[in-house]
Amino acid sequence: MYAVIALGGKQYRVRPGEKLVVDRLPHEEGASFAPPVLMAGDDTTTAITAAELASVKVSATVKAHVKGKKIRIYHYHPKHNWSRRAGHRSHQSLIVIDSIAV
Repeated sequence: MYAVIALGGKQYRVRPGEKLVVDRLPHEEGASFAPPVLMAGDDTTTAITAAELASVKVSATVKAHVKGKKIRIYHYHPKHNWSRRAGHRSHQSLIVIDSIAV
């Protein structure tokens, strides 16, 4: 069984027991939530319409809030003696898909 869920403007294909690193969620660590389901299916059937998806529920748990890999940015303009350095680390959440119920 798999499902396609929407989180933070992105879509993820998930299976039960799968771990994902997504953009920071407003939920506390250890909290369970139900992300919106866009599609669900298995080897033989696929649920796409709103009527079919009404019975599909995905349960996920926030395991931790983490920071992503540091990204370094360097700007340089030759012949003008100008350079700038910057960087950032994205705030992310580690989630685990508990179940997909049909």
